Amino acid sequence: MGKRWGFIVALLCCFVSTTAHAAVIEGVRSYRAPDYTRIVFDLSEQVEHQVFSLENPRRLVIDLSNASLATELSVLDLSETPITNIRSASRNQNDTRVVLDLNAQVRPRSFLLSENQQYGERLVIDLYDTGASVQSERIVTASAADVDNNKRDIVVAISAGHGGEDPGAIGVGGIQEKQIVLAISREIERILNQMPGYRPVMIRNDDYYVDLRGRTTIAHQHNADFFIAIHADAFSSSRARGATVYALSQRGATSEQARRLAEKENGADLIGGVGSVSLSDKDEVLASVLLDLSMTASIASSLEAGDKIIASLSSVAHMRRTNVEQAAFMVLKQADIPSLLIESGYVTNASDARNLSSPAYQQQFAAAVVRGIISYFYETPPRGTLVAWHKINGGGPASYVVSRGDNLSDIAERFNVSLASLKAANNISGSVIHVGQELIIPNGLTAPVLAQLTFREHVVSRGESLSQIAEDYAIPLQRIRDSNQLRNDVIRIGQVLRIPSS
Repeated sequence: MGKRWGFIVALLCCFVSTTAHAAVIEGVRSYRAPDYTRIVFDLSEQVEHQVFSLENPRRLVIDLSNASLATELSVLDLSETPITNIRSASRNQNDTRVVLDLNAQVRPRSFLLSENQQYGERLVIDLYDTGASVQSERIVTASAADVDNNKRDIVVAISAGHGGEDPGAIGVGGIQEKQIVLAISREIERILNQMPGYRPVMIRNDDYYVDLRGRTTIAHQHNADFFIAIHADAFSSSRARGATVYALSQRGATSEQARRLAEKENGADLIGGVGSVSLSDKDEVLASVLLDLSMTASIASSLEAGDKIIASLSSVAHMRRTNVEQAAFMVLKQADIPSLLIESGYVTNASDARNLSSPAYQQQFAAAVVRGIISYFYETPPRGTLVAWHKINGGGPASYVVSRGDNLSDIAERFNVSLASLKAANNISGSVIHVGQELIIPNGLTAPVLAQLTFREHVVSRGESLSQIAEDYAIPLQRIRDSNQLRNDVIRIGQVLRIPSS
């Protein structure tokens, strides 16, 4: 009898010891956004928790009930955050207490996120900057003189998808969508910064998450004239490839692909971490219903801009769709400004993944997007802008795509430039042009910048072939031959090749 009781007691002790810490803190990571710091705890299962502040010295305490720590907190990068140190200790034998030492006042918010395709259970702690510690971004507006002179900049809001806790699609070799689209967005920003009459605004400029409504809010804070979201796609079949341009639809998706993508992107907040529903913005939601009245005109403008971007991208990228697709993307519900979402390619396709990971291709893709934007705004410039003023005063477009029946003399006469200057701007020695070829118009406002983007130099290295170089830059082989006046594909080490961007 004694042995039986002893065995039962041993079993109970074993049970208690294995359930003392029902949850395990398996990992921790941090992100810094412009106005808050995020700490994410990866959990084996959801836990009860409590967060409270202490003063003298300033600290934030996080108590996790019935949980044990199985990761190193010292791996966190706390630079540029209000956290000076992070430490932990066991509490009441079963709980874990994490303490954040702070050097500034913060407004904490905590919430649990359920597991999804990317992550397991998580506890998210957001520390919002307050008071003097807030480093708010200065909103740049046109000067009164510029407005009076009808020369304000066209503002383009650039939204790199996902970020921070949300990596987006995971592709070949583990490449992450959030990194690729941020690189392309930065290239678009860099090029637009060189363009007279344009001012880019980055919705996020580092690895942090901005919720979908926050992205549109930032665009409106900067009085954006155009909103563009850059993404990359993934699919179960590695054969799916190519870029697609999307606009908003109020009636449903134009294809199954568009519907599927909209569902995925609209669910990003569940991955990126937005927390519980707030009641503080219900007036804004009501206002958005009223703004629906202006959506029809905005969607029509978006479709026009999308056509211009597709025409420009077609010479750089493989296009999965040659028309603008439509679906109910939450991030495109700007209501009052043209808005597009560009899927730059499929990270799950080997060819697309290789291109999207290439800085040279990223630059070409970004330049093509910018050319499409500039082409659209030349035709429909907002009133009071430098672009509108330039057009009214006889300035030509930045570029022109050759159509069937065109010749150089007619194009020069049409845009009031000399034939010699048109040839010089496009490095043309003879008179041969091709349908679909993009020509720089010398008297265009942004022509000098586009001319710089038209060609880049490549120095031939040992083992390279002309066909491999063409593939690496995603440029047709014949275009490289024509740009370098090559009669065959023989190249030599050290030779400098002119690589056209389109």
